[in-house]
Amino acid sequence: MQEIKTCRESKVVQTHRILPFDLNPFGFLYGGRLMTYVDNAASISVSRHCRRGAVTASLDQFNFLKPLHSNHSVCVETFISGVNRKSMEVFVKVIGEDLVTGDRYLAATSFMTFVAVPSYMNEEADFVLPQVKPETKEEKLVCSGYEERRKHRLKERETYKSFSKELSLDLPWT
Repeated sequence: MQEIKTCRESKVVQTHRILPFDLNPFGFLYGGRLMTYVDNAASISVSRHCRRGAVTASLDQFNFLKPLHSNHSVCVETFISGVNRKSMEVFVKVIGEDLVTGDRYLAATSFMTFVAVPSYMNEEADFVLPQVKPETKEEKLVCSGYEERRKHRLKERETYKSFSKELSLDLPWT
């Protein structure tokens, strides 16, 4: 019988205060800094779900919805939203909070894909990932679109493979 885990079991919530050195020249949190927070939280969700080594395989469209300001907080929430043979989809929700007024806002969303690999954590190459079971209304909404998103990603991947074969590996200064 295949193991099943809930989304809640893989949920990660990380909160950070946005400080002046985190800002871009426009006064908002650097997108790259946010993506670092996101990849870190998502990787913990993956480890909680499968308890083995895994690598980031793709980041779906990262939707920056509202800028994150200095002295606000940024809260990154992640959980497993779909599982295939060796891959897992992670849902990412980024919430900003004005720490003076308490107003909260949805700042960004994304889906990421991680692939479980043999590693120092678990060397065996033959394994089965636990399936995921949503419980809340939001988890059910997010998980319900997994198969469609997966099909779309696989199609895009094939297109991208063809595209990438045509790219030059020559360095411009040689």
